[in-house]
Amino acid sequence: MIEASLAGRRAFILENTRLQAPPHTPELRLHLADEITPIWTLTEEALAEIGLPPPFWAFAWAGGQALARYILDTPEIVAGKRVIDFASGSGLVAIAAMRAGAASVLAADIDVFCEAAIGLNAAANGVEVAFTETDLLDAPPPVGPPFGADVLLAGDICYERPMAEAVMAWLGLGRAAGATVLVGDPGRTYFPKDGLVKLAEYQVPTTRELEDMAVKRTSVWTLP
Repeated sequence: MIEASLAGRRAFILENTRLQAPPHTPELRLHLADEITPIWTLTEEALAEIGLPPPFWAFAWAGGQALARYILDTPEIVAGKRVIDFASGSGLVAIAAMRAGAASVLAADIDVFCEAAIGLNAAANGVEVAFTETDLLDAPPPVGPPFGADVLLAGDICYERPMAEAVMAWLGLGRAAGATVLVGDPGRTYFPKDGLVKLAEYQVPTTRELEDMAVKRTSVWTLP
């Protein structure tokens, strides 16, 4: 049984991952799982039996890689600004924002294992990232002056229709309140392109263990 503490979750992550560079952001390093490690061979049923959510935090998903790449190549998007990374997972996008000069980044994810993963990954990249497990969808986006965020980031958030609709509506409220909104998506079924503007497109190396192809055409979008 995994220890139900932050230290226990960190120990589990260190035991079941390897510090490595995501293919599309070689300047960053994350604690990621290899396909052959125990964390991948566990089925979702087995994970549920031991109280562990599916380890989405253990992989650098294509949408997050594309969004992180765009931020690193276009640092003025976040430089000196307060940023929220929604459904942060491994913290890849949040870490990229800090490396690009953000004043602060809040990584939000309802999976408490992400707190441990993001802490380890931020330390590996020499940055500090704040974390919240609060479901931000339960309230309007905390954006705008004097203390709200200036930029909302979200990578790979359109796996399921209800989630995609809820997140895009929430991001829309953030944009209406004045925040810059960027979304990374590799062509998920429920991603709504209408009303968005494409900023960049990448060919992101991935794995067939995670995706339906070895390279995913992945885009970064903004709400105008």
